[in-house]
Amino acid sequence: MSLALSRRHTLCLALVAILALFVALIRYLHWDDQTLLWLKEQNMPAADRAASIWLPGYQARIEGKPLRGLEEDETSDLAYSPLTGTLFTVTGKLPMLVELSRTGEVLRRIALKGFSNPEGVAVLENGKIALTDERKRNLSIFELTPQTRELNLADADPYDLGFPDAGNKGFEGIAWDPAQQRLLLGKEREPTAMFSLHSDGQHLRDQALQPLPSYGLGMRNLSALSVDPRTGHILALSAQSRLLLELDEKGEPISFISLIGGSSGLEDRIPRAEGVAMDEDGTIYMVSEPNLFYVFRKDEPFAAPQG
Repeated sequence: MSLALSRRHTLCLALVAILALFVALIRYLHWDDQTLLWLKEQNMPAADRAASIWLPGYQARIEGKPLRGLEEDETSDLAYSPLTGTLFTVTGKLPMLVELSRTGEVLRRIALKGFSNPEGVAVLENGKIALTDERKRNLSIFELTPQTRELNLADADPYDLGFPDAGNKGFEGIAWDPAQQRLLLGKEREPTAMFSLHSDGQHLRDQALQPLPSYGLGMRNLSALSVDPRTGHILALSAQSRLLLELDEKGEPISFISLIGGSSGLEDRIPRAEGVAMDEDGTIYMVSEPNLFYVFRKDEPFAAPQG
């Protein structure tokens, strides 16, 4: 084999290897899924956009605001309470349930006794709140009043979420879906998946996790879930993919925004987005580790779905 032919052969092998690595990177980061969704967004009729959350219309209004008093801890998950007009998050190093204003001010700290690694919070009906402990793989429902200063796992009847070998890849996201009377639960990784539990908003109706059908998340992990009270659509958040995704009631992707700097009004990327919530006006709130707070709003008025 001549020297020129040998060099050409080596170059071809190198190009094939680079192409293979590039394809693997695209699949690992799910850029192919995001590209397909972006193309779907471009062809979505105006009426369908108006009947959805339509995330591309959102811009950051509060970016990376430190949560004062939580500097030494890490916030996870976020839930909105229509009863109080406030938000709730949980912290892991010193287990606490923390109440926040919609501008990111710490209003109250509630000690979580007996918890190992609280990761999820959902506001239910009539003053009830649901909490998940990723390390203990359980879900507990408590009554929360303005006077509550402590919640003790010994006072609850924890529901076993299973997946005993999940370790630190268990259930992180949890959200209350009032329209369908169910709790949504998101497993972080291996597999990244969503499940539901039937509930009346105060108690669990059955004791069986129901796997949700394939919904094409296209995410490296699933950090948090929220439900839009107006449309019933689901918000799914991924810290590793730096992505917020809108799913319809059947779990099909509708729209998304990236959480990197330079997009959606963000000057800098969100370091590790771990919680998302939405209020009745459609404002989106996020928390990021270690203790950062974000608000996203859409300027144009919301058009309620017809029929």
